[in-house]
Amino acid sequence: MAAADIGLIGLAVMGQNLALNMNDHGFRVVVYNRTTDATDAFLAGPAKGSAITGANNMEELVHSLQHPRKLFLMVRAGDPVDRVIEALLPHLEPGDIIMDGGNSRFTDSNRRGRELADKGIRFIGCGVSGGEEGARHGPSIMPGGDAQAWPEVRPILQSIAAKVDGEPCCQWVGQEGSGHYVKMVHNGIEYGDMQLISEAYQLMREGLRMPVDEIRNVFQAWNTGVLDSYLIEITADILGVRDSDGRPMVDNILDAAGQKGTGKWTGISALDLGVPLTLIGEAVFARCLSALKDERVRAEGLYQQPDVRFDGDREAAVRSIRDALYASKIISYAQGYMLMREAASEYGWNLSYGNIALMWRGGCIIRSRFLGNIKDAYDRDPALENLLLDAFFTEALKSAAPGWRRAAALGIELGIPLPAFCSALAFFDGYRSGRLPANLIQAQRDYFGAHSYERVDRPRGEFHHTDWTGSGGPAASSTYEV
Repeated sequence: MAAADIGLIGLAVMGQNLALNMNDHGFRVVVYNRTTDATDAFLAGPAKGSAITGANNMEELVHSLQHPRKLFLMVRAGDPVDRVIEALLPHLEPGDIIMDGGNSRFTDSNRRGRELADKGIRFIGCGVSGGEEGARHGPSIMPGGDAQAWPEVRPILQSIAAKVDGEPCCQWVGQEGSGHYVKMVHNGIEYGDMQLISEAYQLMREGLRMPVDEIRNVFQAWNTGVLDSYLIEITADILGVRDSDGRPMVDNILDAAGQKGTGKWTGISALDLGVPLTLIGEAVFARCLSALKDERVRAEGLYQQPDVRFDGDREAAVRSIRDALYASKIISYAQGYMLMREAASEYGWNLSYGNIALMWRGGCIIRSRFLGNIKDAYDRDPALENLLLDAFFTEALKSAAPGWRRAAALGIELGIPLPAFCSALAFFDGYRSGRLPANLIQAQRDYFGAHSYERVDRPRGEFHHTDWTGSGGPAASSTYEV
């Protein structure tokens, strides 16, 4: 039997579907799972009749592959990845390639890349997005790591990836753990998109008192315009499903959202790098707040809702909500790109921001028409400092801002929480302000801690201290970080 093109380890749903996808594209795949029962069930079930074969152990798996060996890991992030790599190493040779397709933290990928390079093994951290359907029919794949390994694995990864206008949603991201970093930011934006959509839904449902079927029609209409996206599409689908009691299924689902940590990682990285990732941070905290279900129920009995009901033009209000959703979505992506730009500077990565948008246009959870506009922005100016400085997005925000403000005000007036809408608006107002009250904060810091400040009439980088009380001295503390 001819040697296989690639070995895949981990036969949960994503691993199974990726193996089938590779097989569909003509690649010879050998699979391995820690429990042989899972391998046997896969080969006798979904893979029956395919050219996929199974291995009973790591040694058999590795020796069934052509050189250089290419191994794709689809196992749970964290220690399981390290354990699989440790088990593989005795059977590998210099030049072999390990790809980690799980949701690994980028710092782990940085470490694994260095450790494996010392042993002559090439490592690629592959962010994979698209869920079960994407894995089976075309995901978005974000590879980064050993650039010399990219030509070896490119034919496989780009073949199985989603395609938009004939272009594969899989391009080389950059060095070290940049592939998993970009996937982390993708997931953070996903958190933001989902929170924004839920806030639009709640404004219509509780603020405007619209029935679910009408809201579904709104989302279906929005999916034909600038908000056209996978998450808007599935929201309309969800709102059309009825439970066995005849009620909308969404009404019978407990309002406590789960999370697996990638949104939190995005926020932590933003704090580490000093990037104001406010919307995604609020989306993560909104899930944390939702988990306090019992406390929220008790608090509801203690506090009255504002005695206000909407009695205005409902169609106009829906348009304002659409504008708020669109404008906030722009802010979310702009913040995500700010974070990637800062990470690239911090870690010495050379990221192609236009290619990242291209990878996200298809296959992944945040795929949308909107990403084409981001790709165009970076095509116009590859060194674009911020998406909000691009002409297209400048005009889009100017147009949407009045409705955005009306929607935010409506939520505040009616007592409906809009953390993502409002944090995005606050960021926008701060970003477009040439002067912020941080001068007062600096004066306070200098008053109580002699931390010093810069002056508007002196060069940047020159620090000053004032003896505010008359009883201090000229000595200042350390300077501050901006």
